[in-house]
Amino acid sequence: MLDKTEFAPLIPHAGSMCLLDGVLAWDATSIHAMSEGHARGDNPLCGDHGLHAVHLAEYGAQAMAVHGALRDRAQGATTVKPGRLVSLRDVQLQVEHVDPLGGRLDVHAECLYADDAGAQYAFRVEQQGQLLASGRAAVIHPSERDEAPHD
Repeated sequence: MLDKTEFAPLIPHAGSMCLLDGVLAWDATSIHAMSEGHARGDNPLCGDHGLHAVHLAEYGAQAMAVHGALRDRAQGATTVKPGRLVSLRDVQLQVEHVDPLGGRLDVHAECLYADDAGAQYAFRVEQQGQLLASGRAAVIHPSERDEAPHD
């Protein structure tokens, strides 16, 4: 298992917005992360009724970011490529809100395609084996030219 302190420096999400608590397993094409933050009072995505299921896409996106960074590091990269989430597809929500007392969230992401320009993943979020949300997401890695201020 990888603790949050091992992967948090590799992704842009910081403080309470770093939603994943650990990585239980990962390989070249997939990651299984977990989170218990949906039950914490400092979760920035929680509203009056708790964590709405639509926000589980962000958990999937963060698993993608961690997976990409771990994969790049394993391949010898010394810097992490910035990424920009550009699309969500086929998102299906099985619940309206996440049960804060239902146990940890298991966040799975599988890389469907990746190159230097970006990646596509399928993700799913479960709680005690029950599917809460699933979908596909795409991220691009902007070039330095794309990141420069435009006149």
